[in-house]
Amino acid sequence: MKTQFLKNVMPFAVAALGISGAFVTTSMQSASKVNVPQIGYTLNAQGSCSDVAVNCDTTPKPFVCRMGVTSGPQAYGKDAQGNCVQILYRP
Repeated sequence: MKTQFLKNVMPFAVAALGISGAFVTTSMQSASKVNVPQIGYTLNAQGSCSDVAVNCDTTPKPFVCRMGVTSGPQAYGKDAQGNCVQILYRP
C-alpha cells in the first residue's frame, strides 16, 4: 500500500514543487528590477554642469528629463570625466 501511494502521488508532488519554484523565481527576478533615480544636472552658460540637481532615470522613455516636469532646461547625467553628456529620461 505504501509503495502504491508513493508511485501515484510522488510524480504529482514533484511537478507541483517544480511549478511553484518557477513562479517564485520569476517573481523574485521582477522584484529585483528597482529603478534607482539618477541625478541629472542642467548646463550653465559655459556649457558645463551646474550645481542644480534633478531626479532623472536612465531607462529610455519618450520624454527626456527636464528641470521642470515638462518644461525648463534639459538635465544630463555626468560621464566618468564629470561632463554633462549622458541623456537622461523623465522618471
